[in-house]
Amino acid sequence: MSDQARALAELSVPRYTSYPTAPHFSPAVGGNDYACWLSSLSRSSTLSFYVHVPFCARLCHYCGCHTKAVRQRAPIETYAEKLTGEIALVARQLGGGKVVHLHWGGGTPSILGERRLAELFGRVCERFEVAASFEHAIELDPRYVTDELARVLAGIGVSRASLGAQDFNPAVQQAIGRVQPFETVREAVLRLREAGIERINLDLMYGLPGQTVGDVRRSAALAVSLAPQRLAYFGYAHVPWLKTHQRLIDASRLPGAAERLRQAEAAREVLVGLGYEHIGLDHFAQADDELAAAARSGRLHRNFQGYTTDAAEALIGFGASAIGRLAGGFVQNAPDVAGYARAISAGRLATVRGLVLSEDDRVRGAVIERLMCDFAVDLAHFSAAGRISGAFAAELAALAPLEAEGLVRLEGRRVAVTEQGRPFVRLVAAAFDAHLAQGRARHSIAV
Repeated sequence: MSDQARALAELSVPRYTSYPTAPHFSPAVGGNDYACWLSSLSRSSTLSFYVHVPFCARLCHYCGCHTKAVRQRAPIETYAEKLTGEIALVARQLGGGKVVHLHWGGGTPSILGERRLAELFGRVCERFEVAASFEHAIELDPRYVTDELARVLAGIGVSRASLGAQDFNPAVQQAIGRVQPFETVREAVLRLREAGIERINLDLMYGLPGQTVGDVRRSAALAVSLAPQRLAYFGYAHVPWLKTHQRLIDASRLPGAAERLRQAEAAREVLVGLGYEHIGLDHFAQADDELAAAARSGRLHRNFQGYTTDAAEALIGFGASAIGRLAGGFVQNAPDVAGYARAISAGRLATVRGLVLSEDDRVRGAVIERLMCDFAVDLAHFSAAGRISGAFAAELAALAPLEAEGLVRLEGRRVAVTEQGRPFVRLVAAAFDAHLAQGRARHSIAV
């Protein structure tokens, strides 16, 4: 890696799971705006639901999620009641639509318990129209997957489970505060499959403290031995200024940019070599999986859960800190559980901030999504449609350093990320981010 490429890799840029990104949301958008946007949805609208559960039994050092450790049952029960209340509030405001996707995230969603999970799903089915065939997914901690949990999840129609694996080296697990032997993950996968949940995702990480290329290769091979339909190999984002518990990680043991690139390439080599297709920046899928088919046909999407086939017209978020996206823009619930609970108890939507999408935001968001998903975009498509003012001249000029390093190829109005440039795609996307220079938020490094 050249000195210039290393400098580029160490730049701070967003992960672009949305555009504009969440740091640019403001209190100018509130519950009244959300209610208006909900009521404008028609019966033909397709809906994607995300339910956020901000609790874990213990907090892992590396975690970047909005969650906290709880040791008592009472806060969980109260939170479940507020989720029930929010479901009713949203249902009363909703103009129409059919649920085609439901995703439980966290935190550790299963901490709600089997009874509460079943009750909440029942409320969704009572209050909303649910498509006959829809994807029902949940994020799980392998350490807490029991036979009973697997049976209940299958019983409420969960069709896909994502399990966090990170790395299988015990020393690395110790360094990140997440000790779970390979056998624990294997048993969790077996329990889910025995219950009838066949579609399994495994989430792993590179760039962890003390982690080596050898660790990544071994962990990738062990993960494949469980035959998951999809895998993700995320780069660890060290953001201790946002997540103070990450200060428990010894930053001096974190691999540098060049080593992170070698680890990401090692994961790709192993997974592609064992038959998985490389999807987007950091996902992999079996060739017959819907994600791989979407990537091949240009139908891949990117949202707050990463790469997805979810093409719903509206994303409705439930729970503390949950984000929604509707035609009018983005909304986000109160991030603190207490503030969220007070709003729901008062019969109000818990929206505390958001962003009204301009036409420029929509165009730039589409450009960024195609770059993140397809690694190429033809800007002439947008200018020819009369959807932008100007010709992205400044943005194209900003890509010159990346072009000089062979990371991107500019062919007239077409921008194509090279094979060498794939790990740097967030930097390419950042060139089209009109909000980035206006914000003061700090982000993780680009590679």
